[in-house]
Amino acid sequence: MKFLDLARVYIRSGGGGSGAVSFRREKYIEYGGPDGGNGGRGGDVIVETVEGLNTLIDFRYQQHFFAKSGQGGMGKQRTGKDGDSITLRVPVGTEILDEDQETVIADMTEPGQRIVLAKGGNGGFGNQHFKSATNQAPRRANPGQPGVEREIWLRLKLIADVGLLGLPNAGKSTFLAATSNARPKIADYPFTTLVPNLGVVGVDGVEFVVADIPGLIEGAHDGTGLGDRFLGHVERSGALLHLVDGTSPDVVEDYRTIITELEMYGEGLVDKPRLTVLSKIDALTEEDLDARRAALSKAIGTDVLTMSAISGTGTTEVLRALRDMIGLKAPGAKPSGDTAEDEDGGAPWSPV
Repeated sequence: MKFLDLARVYIRSGGGGSGAVSFRREKYIEYGGPDGGNGGRGGDVIVETVEGLNTLIDFRYQQHFFAKSGQGGMGKQRTGKDGDSITLRVPVGTEILDEDQETVIADMTEPGQRIVLAKGGNGGFGNQHFKSATNQAPRRANPGQPGVEREIWLRLKLIADVGLLGLPNAGKSTFLAATSNARPKIADYPFTTLVPNLGVVGVDGVEFVVADIPGLIEGAHDGTGLGDRFLGHVERSGALLHLVDGTSPDVVEDYRTIITELEMYGEGLVDKPRLTVLSKIDALTEEDLDARRAALSKAIGTDVLTMSAISGTGTTEVLRALRDMIGLKAPGAKPSGDTAEDEDGGAPWSPV
């Protein structure tokens, strides 16, 4: 299935049916009077989030969605049939934007969430509605209200617990493939990853979702490389995992490049909890590893973890650190402060 995270669609709700002008004409009934019915209501355009979708690819092949118009009213006080509504089914995490691509109409973050994007027009009144003591035979009826037509954009932001960041070939896809069942493309050239990937990783019986996005390079906020268009997929993450290629000649500069791009992008990404890890340590000597780890720790102001996704060294520690950052606990773990035991090492005291 191809990945698509931005789509433009055209929607139009149904117009209301016109009211009818009709008079009762039956044998042996001297005074029939008006009996024109009201028009039916037009259908709505609805957006609904469904589980099991992670792309907007369906909207590449169909961009126009028109609800049905209501039926006109008829004689014998018959109201026209309401028009059928139409529902657009989108993945969880889809933002609905106005045609300027900036104004957010709705943010669909929950499964089963439904909103009405365009309301159908009301049906017009038939001439029976206008009958009164002073107007016994009205000969007018209202037309139905027209439907609403508009252009909108759908933008998907994947919902994951952890987002992966780093320069191209920093080892993000390798890490995701080594710790989950995801099978992203892996190769020894930049920009191997062209679309975001999701994977479910597990450690100590706890599972969480990790999102891998294409690598960033200097100037991504200006559109260089693949640009920063994929950073939206980690906006909703509870934490960020920043992988720095340990084989790079200047790990500090690589780190600062990504941080600068996060600052230029905005949306609070640079303020999210972030774990910095030196990757590909299996390709380093012990002396090089110590030197680069010390330099990176000094630049950040805190210690950094090291990891090799190929050999598995350090991956468990990284997963445990991420688990703690997003607030998950291993099954059977005691809450903090609940460690009191009696002097004999028995169970905590109980009044029973």
